[in-house]
Amino acid sequence: MVTASGTFGYAQELEGLVDFKNFGALITKTITLEPLRGNDPPRLFETCCGLLNSIGLENPGMDEFLEEKWPYLSGLKLPVIVSIGGKTKEEFVKIVRELEKIKNLKAIEVNISCPNIKKAQSKKQKAKNTYMFSQDALETFDLVDELRELTKKTLIIKLTPNVTDIASIAVSAQDAGADAISIVNTYFGMAVDIKSRRPVLANIIGGLSGPAIKPLSLYALYQVRKSIKIPVIAGGGIMDADDAIEFLICGATALALGTVNFINPKAGADILSGIQEYLAKNNIKDLKDLTGSLAV
Repeated sequence: MVTASGTFGYAQELEGLVDFKNFGALITKTITLEPLRGNDPPRLFETCCGLLNSIGLENPGMDEFLEEKWPYLSGLKLPVIVSIGGKTKEEFVKIVRELEKIKNLKAIEVNISCPNIKKAQSKKQKAKNTYMFSQDALETFDLVDELRELTKKTLIIKLTPNVTDIASIAVSAQDAGADAISIVNTYFGMAVDIKSRRPVLANIIGGLSGPAIKPLSLYALYQVRKSIKIPVIAGGGIMDADDAIEFLICGATALALGTVNFINPKAGADILSGIQEYLAKNNIKDLKDLTGSLAV
């Protein structure tokens, strides 16, 4: 299991609250080249069965991350995967070049799927509320292909589910040299205050996570797993061991826990224990025998 980017900060914030040993790796909150203040509040809203967020990739930027966050992260006893984001290909390139210099960093998650930032466009073009590299197979290929040339570190490409055919995007990332795919990021959503008749979120739209999206996440995993051969880190609505087991059966190589961490800081330990109990009860000696065992 890994921590889903954006839900675990930079680890130090949760020291003493969460036992890190229950995770196989920690994925940091996404960092960008320059600091981002994020979107205006309100930017969080709890729905009846999930969480809407419109944080907007608030982060301290590359320089401050390396100076203030990385020393702590590099001292942890579990692998750390740095998640990176950007509005342009050039920004991704600059970040990867810097991270390539860090010898004890083994993997980079390339977040090309945040639904709450705007892509840099020319003045002649109308600004879009949302645009993601991972909404276009060709742009995904071009970006991953260029980043692959810059680093020998493990490249994990995080895709958006807000597309017609997520499998085709995953294939493009694989063909361009990705080592693994991460799915899903949040689904577009919004909420309305019926008294004011205004959107609840200042950004109008946000990303929906939590139990509401689990069936959609499983479908995305099923489609992607059939189409590619590289590992898939999958999540989206995992709240307990039964949920996690469903993802494993559908072919997840690793499980990402996100929103559940806000509800239950001990969720990692509970889910790990539940999976072990399931394996013992069903006389499954190797987790690989469970992974991808969907009977269809």
